[in-house]
Amino acid sequence: MTPSNDSWLAKTASASSTVSGDPRDVGNVAIVGGCGHVGLPLGMAFANKGFQVDLLDLSVERVNSVNEGRMPFKERGADELLPQLLRASKLKATTDAGVLKRAGVVIVTIGTPVGDFLDPQVNPFNRAMRQLIPQLAPNALLILRSTVVPGVTAMTQRTLEEMGRGDVDLSFCPERIVQEYSLEELEKLPQIISATNPRAAERAAELFRALGPKIIFLKPVEAELAKLFCNCFRYIQFAASNQFLLISQHYGADFHRIYHAVREDYPRMAAFARPGLAAGPCLVKDTAQLGGFNKVNYILGNAAMMVNEGMPAEMVEMAKRRGYKLTEMTVGVLGMGFKINNDDPRDSLSYKLKKVLQLEAKKVICTDPWVPDPNLRPLDEVLEQSDIIFVGTPHDCYRSIKFKQPVIDITGILSNDK
Repeated sequence: MTPSNDSWLAKTASASSTVSGDPRDVGNVAIVGGCGHVGLPLGMAFANKGFQVDLLDLSVERVNSVNEGRMPFKERGADELLPQLLRASKLKATTDAGVLKRAGVVIVTIGTPVGDFLDPQVNPFNRAMRQLIPQLAPNALLILRSTVVPGVTAMTQRTLEEMGRGDVDLSFCPERIVQEYSLEELEKLPQIISATNPRAAERAAELFRALGPKIIFLKPVEAELAKLFCNCFRYIQFAASNQFLLISQHYGADFHRIYHAVREDYPRMAAFARPGLAAGPCLVKDTAQLGGFNKVNYILGNAAMMVNEGMPAEMVEMAKRRGYKLTEMTVGVLGMGFKINNDDPRDSLSYKLKKVLQLEAKKVICTDPWVPDPNLRPLDEVLEQSDIIFVGTPHDCYRSIKFKQPVIDITGILSNDK
């Protein structure tokens, strides 16, 4: 059971290395969800350090892609590294759950999603764990990696004991990397380690020390909150900037002139984020999760969601206030990924912008150099046919464009925004 005091935590944190031997002697490392954005870079990082890694995934398409040496998404340095690891037989993707039985360490990248009403969904996670637990090897180290609702680690420990698997050590070690930079950041960023007993904490710490990052110990609920706080704080930062943008427009002021003025040679405003369409598979989801079961009224997070989720409609209203008759215009949307220079469209607000525009405009056409969407058009075609441009995601490749039409760009990144 989870200790009721912190004495073991302090003892574990003070130990420089309490697990003897080479951590690579754990046997295979199996990663559940191993071909996804969290699991694949992590598996490659461990394999590159000499571990034998099995990537367990439900997607046959992704498994085949990985085993053929083709990355299923963008990741810096991965296109070169993946074939090397395959040739060295250190990494293999599979749909066979039998790999769990020979793994000394099993890392689960399944998180707790949110439902249609932005409420945390714990039952799907628990069902997945109940299917996984019987297949674990004796004395395995089970590591939860993705974002979970506070209390899920403790719940999983109870499930282990209920199913007669008290021999399994349980740890929660949240990932905090920026998508596409995982391989770089896994070796640089401090790794938060939490566990339900001292041995699990020590084993998890020794494992991640192989990657090189500094180790920071927390209790499980502290680690769960730490992960949520990181994404929620960033999301709230974007909401503040988006709100300030709208306030500036109300006063007829140029927000971007203010933005650059207050940040110039003023370190205390370095964290001032640019406004933009803040979305993706983590930020809004984690903000919703933090408030979902929180007995404290999470007014700040709820307000942030209202501001950020409302920005696509605000952009359309900006165009209408400037006198553009969208009902008579072909509208082009640049950038459909959820962030700059990335190929991931999950929960991108650019698609919400597209939907709002389809209710207002004569025609809407979209483009993105990275996102693999068959409905997207080539950039040249969008620029040629559009009467007005909306910038959804300001990829670097758009910065040199000299637009012939007006541009709605709340990020201020395109220097010739009209």
